[in-house]
Amino acid sequence: MTSPAIDASTESEIIEMALSDHVSFEDIRALHGLGPDEVKALMRSRLKTGSYRAWRKRVRDFGDRRAIYK
Repeated sequence: MTSPAIDASTESEIIEMALSDHVSFEDIRALHGLGPDEVKALMRSRLKTGSYRAWRKRVRDFGDRRAIYK
């Protein structure tokens, strides 16, 4: 799975959106054309390991509690 070339400002915006609890993966796909797997790969490559794990845990935990989350 290859993602298109993304400039630094767009990459920063995607990371900010992904870290927000109020923006879903579908919103990111609509704005930037990246699916959930591509967003996760971007986050894994740009965040520190511990930060990435904490983000994934939060997304998973909220997803288990709410019908619609990320």
